[in-house]
Amino acid sequence: MCLSGTPAAGLFLQLSSKPYPRASCRKCMAPGAGIMYLAPWEQAGLTAADMLGNPSMSYKLCLNTSTIKPQPVLKKIELAARAGFVGVELWINDIYEHVGRGGEVSDIEKALSDNGLFVPCAIACRQWADAVGPEYQLALDEVRRRMELAARIGSPWLVATPPRSECDHRQIASRYRDLLAIGRETGVRPTFEYIGFFKSVRSLSEAWAIVEETDDPDATLILDAFHNWNSGSTLDDLRKIPASRISHYHIDDARPDKPAGTQTDPDRVMLGEGQIDLQGEIAVLREIGYSGTVSLELFNADLWARDPLEVLKVGIDRMHQLLDEA
Repeated sequence: MCLSGTPAAGLFLQLSSKPYPRASCRKCMAPGAGIMYLAPWEQAGLTAADMLGNPSMSYKLCLNTSTIKPQPVLKKIELAARAGFVGVELWINDIYEHVGRGGEVSDIEKALSDNGLFVPCAIACRQWADAVGPEYQLALDEVRRRMELAARIGSPWLVATPPRSECDHRQIASRYRDLLAIGRETGVRPTFEYIGFFKSVRSLSEAWAIVEETDDPDATLILDAFHNWNSGSTLDDLRKIPASRISHYHIDDARPDKPAGTQTDPDRVMLGEGQIDLQGEIAVLREIGYSGTVSLELFNADLWARDPLEVLKVGIDRMHQLLDEA
């Protein structure tokens, strides 16, 4: 990933140079690490453990904005609140696009505040695991920019996506350690994901092995029902993951007419209209003590063509049904 000399590079520099509110900054504990900023959830007196959830708390229902992808980012925030979600996962590229069209990051901060939403997780950083030569430092620089932006919108986590092609797992674990170090400087933790149709890290067990390999207490996984099912991951695989190592959970369903191992993101369907045993998976999450944030995450073009508010209302109703029944 080489950004130097491109219009995107100028946009990234523009974003990273915008000052954060002085009232919300504090010195990082590590000497020489610069400045870290208090997220809104920290200012409210919550801890990272609160954001992860604990058995005495109910799930916090959130929206991953890919579910209504064609909408502008400010509209996505408004619609999420109107549908009844309490949190919204934002894509960093959507924020870049908003700024590139003349907007400000402060517009997004204000929209979140006005609509009473928090950001459980920001998406995503890529190309860090397989970049070669000088491109690796460029990739790390971009990770830092994205973490700083995630901190500004109040997100405690940034998703770290593995490569699409095959990649040595020891290299991925080593580089994930580098991301964790940057995370400690910025105040935003990178959370590792697995993609059921990628060749590098497909399954829950592979992803957990990489998290364990880092030997870092800040290393976490972001879970996804679709990727679990599509990769052949089992409920026993899920039982092996400590709740304290789960940053977030994506809930979705899979097309009923295609087998596992053949589906990709556009094959995700509305909850209850596919073939994933969501009740069984949620039951295991309760069993291991996870009760944190849960996001509806779909990439379905048919749903994108429908009234977005109606799609979200159906989605949150079905989330309530599933989480109340499990």
